[in-house]
Amino acid sequence: MAADVPETVTAALADRQVEGQVCLEAGAGVGNTTAGLLAAGAKRVYAVTNDADHAATVRERVGDGSADRLVVVEADLRATPLATDSVDLVTAHGLCNVLPPADLDAVAAELTRVAKSDGRLVVDDYAVPPADAAVTRLFALENAAARVVDGRPALAFYPPAVLAAVFADHGWAIERKATLLDPVPWTEAHLNAHADVVREYAATLPDSLGEPLAAMAEDLVAAIGSERAGTMYSLAFRLGDV
Repeated sequence: MAADVPETVTAALADRQVEGQVCLEAGAGVGNTTAGLLAAGAKRVYAVTNDADHAATVRERVGDGSADRLVVVEADLRATPLATDSVDLVTAHGLCNVLPPADLDAVAAELTRVAKSDGRLVVDDYAVPPADAAVTRLFALENAAARVVDGRPALAFYPPAVLAAVFADHGWAIERKATLLDPVPWTEAHLNAHADVVREYAATLPDSLGEPLAAMAEDLVAAIGSERAGTMYSLAFRLGDV
């Protein structure tokens, strides 16, 4: 049975040529865009992730019936094993908001390297959440925990103009901008996923620091429940002049 494709993915790909194309899902996650690309008739999809659990999830979720068109690649997006000038369409759905500024340019450079000279790129991501949104407090807690453990934030929310400028520096010209969600529905499952990240960081810390962090995450999730806030946007690019 074909994997379900989120409406945001379907909307982001609706005006793109996918059928018969060699595609790369950069930052495969659980394979939402991989599923969308395969459903739209992609010739081959390279689903690239540096997370072994995500790689296994993608294989399990969309491998059946598509194994001949799917290649799951476990690699750092700053240096993939894909050949130069080999991909027709690159997608990055919800990728950039987990890339700190120090890594964003390197990933953009690598996506440009593997794209064909007339390649296309679709970048979908979350705008900066409203300062008064309750979820913003949870995201701030997640970033605080990440900074304590890793010295870098877990999340980065880029305005669309910033991502457009980053990719423009690598030769990509923007073809269109669209809104995918306004507002974004942050469900209890979404909030728990972010709280889980806080708990994972907290577990590596001394109890005196980790336990209060985990408790704060749990309290925030319980207090928020769910919330509709912020926007998700989609940017479509062409390599070279439009």
